[in-house]
Amino acid sequence: MTVQRSVCISGTDRGIGLALVKDYLLDGYTVFAGGITTENEALAQLSTQFPDHLHTSFLDVGSDESVKAFAAFIASKTDKLELLINNAAILGDMKQTITDVIDFDEIQRVYNITAIGAIRLTNSLIEPFLQGGQLIVNISSEAGSIRQSHRESWFGYSMAKTALNMGSTIIHTTIRKQGGRVLLIHPGWVKSAMNGTWSDAGTFTPEVAAANIRHTIMLYRDQIREQPLYLAADTGEELPW
Repeated sequence: MTVQRSVCISGTDRGIGLALVKDYLLDGYTVFAGGITTENEALAQLSTQFPDHLHTSFLDVGSDESVKAFAAFIASKTDKLELLINNAAILGDMKQTITDVIDFDEIQRVYNITAIGAIRLTNSLIEPFLQGGQLIVNISSEAGSIRQSHRESWFGYSMAKTALNMGSTIIHTTIRKQGGRVLLIHPGWVKSAMNGTWSDAGTFTPEVAAANIRHTIMLYRDQIREQPLYLAADTGEELPW
């Protein structure tokens, strides 16, 4: 079975991921949404509003078993995906410097979800992806830019986003031979609950950030370069690696 205009989005519990789900549903897409919240009121309301176009399932991108189960769930609905948006991420500690006591187990957890999670999900969905639109959007960050590095902390998140950027180039190098491509998008400073509690300290609401991401995707989705485009969502500016 083939579903037309289909998008898979990870990290849809709240924030940017949830806002992207809403936007793509309103645009007529069939959305496959994966998150770790088993009872999500916002997604439940959207399921009622778009009963034939929203398919939700548990997804922990840090788990091989969970990702495989999610991929099987999608395979039961469609054999093609137009778009894959790897959005799931966690922030981790932002305060500890190299002179402090560092929780290395937490760094590994951030790395597993924020960096490897996107590679893990892409790998499990590579078949429907290659048969579909062949566009992967990985939500990255300016924190992953080595040239612009200025922080004294944020070890897990910054290192994970840099690793995500490198993993994206490796995927892009393979799939561009068949017309595939990867976009890396920095959403900007977004009001979020990535660190467990809501923070209003940000430039963009999740809804505005999601709109900027979608606009960037529309502008650059057909461009295929030697390396992935690494872009700021609000300006379209290319970020340095």
